[in-house]
Amino acid sequence: MPPATPAPKSGGAALELLVHGVGGATPRDMLGDPRTVRVTGDTTAAVHRRSADADAEDHPERYAERPVAEAYVWSNLTSGNGARALWLLLLPFMVANLAHWMRPPTKGHPRLVRAYGMLVRLVALTLTVLLTAAACEVALDLTAWQCAGSAACAEDRSWLGFLSAERGGWWSQPGRRLALAALVPAALVGLLWYLSNRTWSAYEAQRPPTGYDEDAYADSAEAPKPEADPGDAEADPEDADAGPEDTGADPEDAHVDSPAPEVRPALGRPGFWFGRRLVARLRAAHTAVGFLIVAAAVTGAAARHDREASGILLDAFGRSLQAAYVVLAAVVLWVVCRRGRSEKRLDLRLERALVSWLPCTSLLLLALALVHAGWSRPGWRSSGTLPGDATFGVLTLAQGGLVVVLGAVAFLLHRRRHDPRTALHGLGGPAVAMLACALGGVMSGGVAQRVADWLDGRPTPGMGAGSTVAPPVLLSWQASVIPVLLLLLLAPLALLLVRTARAARRLGPVVEADYGTQDPDPVRTGRIAATRATAALTDAAPALVGTVSGATLLLGAGSVVGAWASGNVPGRAFDGAHPAIASTAATAQALGSWMIGFGFLLFVTWGRRAYKDASARRTIGILWDVGTFWPRAAHPFAPPCYAERAVPDLTWRMSSWTRHTGGRLVISGHSQGSVLAAAAVWQLPPVTRSRVALLTYGSPLERLYGRWFPAYFGPAPLRALYGTIHCWSNLYRATDPIGGPVRVSASGEKPAVDNAPLLDPVAYGRTPEHPLPEPILGHSDYQADPAFAAERSLLLDRLPPALPRQRGGDGRDDANGQADQGSSGRSSG
Repeated sequence: MPPATPAPKSGGAALELLVHGVGGATPRDMLGDPRTVRVTGDTTAAVHRRSADADAEDHPERYAERPVAEAYVWSNLTSGNGARALWLLLLPFMVANLAHWMRPPTKGHPRLVRAYGMLVRLVALTLTVLLTAAACEVALDLTAWQCAGSAACAEDRSWLGFLSAERGGWWSQPGRRLALAALVPAALVGLLWYLSNRTWSAYEAQRPPTGYDEDAYADSAEAPKPEADPGDAEADPEDADAGPEDTGADPEDAHVDSPAPEVRPALGRPGFWFGRRLVARLRAAHTAVGFLIVAAAVTGAAARHDREASGILLDAFGRSLQAAYVVLAAVVLWVVCRRGRSEKRLDLRLERALVSWLPCTSLLLLALALVHAGWSRPGWRSSGTLPGDATFGVLTLAQGGLVVVLGAVAFLLHRRRHDPRTALHGLGGPAVAMLACALGGVMSGGVAQRVADWLDGRPTPGMGAGSTVAPPVLLSWQASVIPVLLLLLLAPLALLLVRTARAARRLGPVVEADYGTQDPDPVRTGRIAATRATAALTDAAPALVGTVSGATLLLGAGSVVGAWASGNVPGRAFDGAHPAIASTAATAQALGSWMIGFGFLLFVTWGRRAYKDASARRTIGILWDVGTFWPRAAHPFAPPCYAERAVPDLTWRMSSWTRHTGGRLVISGHSQGSVLAAAAVWQLPPVTRSRVALLTYGSPLERLYGRWFPAYFGPAPLRALYGTIHCWSNLYRATDPIGGPVRVSASGEKPAVDNAPLLDPVAYGRTPEHPLPEPILGHSDYQADPAFAAERSLLLDRLPPALPRQRGGDGRDDANGQADQGSSGRSSG
């Protein structure tokens, strides 16, 4: 990006803090200078300056005519080392976590808000159960029980020879085979715990500035006295006085022409970006339930044999273990349902006893289960399959039921505070939760289908005569509905293509009128119009997501009914039916099996490439940039929230610089950087916020976040932000598929936030100023447009002049006349 033009020549010291968007950026690109220096931060996220500006605070006279430019680079938070490739396995968890934050806004209904959060956390818990059950299916059922118990399968694989039942070795007994294979899913659960604990220490432990106190603010003269404090309705009992969760007053009550009184929105609360306590609780619960699933799978097979073989002692031991599983599972449900997020204050408490004993107890039960299963049972032989159909069927029904109830709660919340811009009429959260379950099903079914195909050696699992290894029937039915789902999507996709083509034709005259050209070029006009029409497809995403989610729910229910009613795979269930029906069912099963397997292989290949290739890691990082902005409120194994590091970084930087210099500050954010910038400004105390201007460009604040996360970025929160910040300007293009207007209108002396859409390209044809054709930039290179520098200059002009710097008692400058306890941020070397 080329450097911005000089700022106004008045007002004193000024700083421009640049925040990049998705995909990352380098300091040299952001600052337009190959010579940069790290001012503060580490290798993960840091603030950089031009080398010539490193000592700007010591020479303010040099910067009377331009601001000091700084670049905050945070791309390594999502695409740093090769371990980020493992995050692909956590994609369903990340999507489920998004559903928590898509709750419709409400006021005065804390029970519905608590119910919404509890239901999302339960959906997230079922995903952990699903992943663990899939690992047990592969390791215990397909490999240790079916393949190792079959002479034909075990003989073809030398690495299974010591487990073969035909060889009569020590490991040949089914219980011991299961005990050994159980180490695989147990190791997977342990890996998830390790990744969550490691990222928890690095991200959730980052504290925001402690100079702001919510209770002190509530007692101050600036604080309003609203009817209901917009806190978190899911807060723990100690925070029960927080009232119903909301993000601000009703749109009718938001007066943007008066900066005070202000309603503190959720993103401005001190504890919003500090979820250390909740993540620790959820991590303990999910780890415990993972170990419990493995233990139950091992104990179930042994207990059934003991009941049939009349082994009194072993049968009593097995029943005792199963009773302990039920008790501990009830404790896990209590932990997950009892408490949500606490945001009113920095919650530094940590329930160490619960966080430690819950996983340890489940691990102890797993160890006892392995001892119980490994006990000698000479006459035991494995046959058939483990009860995977029942497990996956109950899971599918539980997930569908939770999503339906979640949809009912979301509908009630949205009905009480209707906003036509909200995606899917408030049902965005349930729709996304359904997609999370579908992703989990694809991943679990994909690995089971491919492993069964590999072990059995037949093209379609369950179809060949004399199959030695077959996955659960339900997984084959779920794979078979994938081609049906894709066929159903053809109609809305075709409709979108037709609508886009028609919109491009209608936009042609509009494009020529915008540029005022007297000699239109049909090809140039067509390209610009087509780009604008294509960019508008983003606004059709809710309808597409709703269609996919609804179809997935219905097809998932149909697959459960088909599996339980027929007891056979689709290709066999319709034997004897009309040839066309039987052929269609067999084709759907074959295509679905290969599609779901291909999807799993694609995940593995993509992850392997990302582990070795930094550029591929940055591409995957774009997905995490969007999906991991929100704290882990529903699933502790989701990829970590980078904003819990980035927002405190930006807040600390703005607070320390304004306190040290008393100068003006413009924080300018592009794309996802604009969301980080707004969140950081929300966290500033009022005295600092009055010296800060916000410049957003290519911003998804309203177009994406406002529609999908209305309780946090809807009309009321955005108006509240504009009412408390000194000035705010937003730039966008009609060709931008991501950025758009924030739709905050003018009030009083404050102008509207949105400027007129920038022309893209900046020139229609060849001109003396632009002798070569200008490119269509879309979402990128906003700083190349002269309007960027002009708007930044206007914002600096609106800010109050810099405060005079005085000499503190220790000889250090402080704009408040006190010794600065912080730092200006200049590098000490």
